[in-house]
Amino acid sequence: MAGQIELTPNLLDYVDSVSLREDSVLERLRIETAGIPLGKAMQVMPGQGQLLAFLVRLTAAREVLEIGTFTGYSTLCIASALPADGKVVTCDITARWLSVAEPYWAEAGVRDRIDFRQGDATTMLATMPVEGFDIVFVDADKSSYGHYLEESLRLVRTGGLIILDNTLLSGRVVDADANDADTETIRKVNAQLRNDERVDLVLLPIADGVTLLRKR
Repeated sequence: MAGQIELTPNLLDYVDSVSLREDSVLERLRIETAGIPLGKAMQVMPGQGQLLAFLVRLTAAREVLEIGTFTGYSTLCIASALPADGKVVTCDITARWLSVAEPYWAEAGVRDRIDFRQGDATTMLATMPVEGFDIVFVDADKSSYGHYLEESLRLVRTGGLIILDNTLLSGRVVDADANDADTETIRKVNAQLRNDERVDLVLLPIADGVTLLRKR
C-alpha cells in the first residue's frame, strides 16, 4: 500500500488542472485579495474553497456560520453552494474589507444569502441559537480556536459539520522551536480532538491543514 505522496508544485498544478472549477468571479476576487498586504496568506486556496462548496452541497446545508470573513472568498464559495433560501452568517472583527467583498457577492447573485456581522466573535456567538447551524467554518484568530471550537459544538446541530482551517499552521505544529500563542493553541486543540468523543474526526493535510468534525 502506498504511503503519503509528496505534493510537489508540479503535482499540485496537475491537481488544479483536472479538478479546479473556479469561476471568473471567484478568480477576480482571489486576484484582488492577493494584492492586499498578507492577502494571499490570509485567504483560503481555490481548491479549499471548492471543498467548502462541495461539503455544503454534500450535506444539503441550509444554514452556515462562518467565523472570519476577510474579503469574502470563502463566504462566496459557501453562499454559491447554498439553496436560494439558504443563509451564511459570516462574522469578522472589522468591516474594513466588506467594500472588497460585496461587489463580488452581488455580481454572483448571492448577496441576499449572506448575513455579515461585525464585532467580536466571542460576544456574537453567545447570542446565536443553540444547534441552529448545519455547518460552522472557523478561520479566524488562532489563539481563540479553543473557544471557537466549544461555541461551534454548541451551535451546530447533531450530525452537523465543523470545519477548522489552519490546523497544521504552516508546519509550526511540529516545530519544537515554535512556542507562540497561536501554535500552542492549535497544538492543544488538535490534541484534545484526538480523543474527543463528542465528534467524529479527520484532519486533512491539504492547504494549511483542514480538520473536519461531525458532531455526534
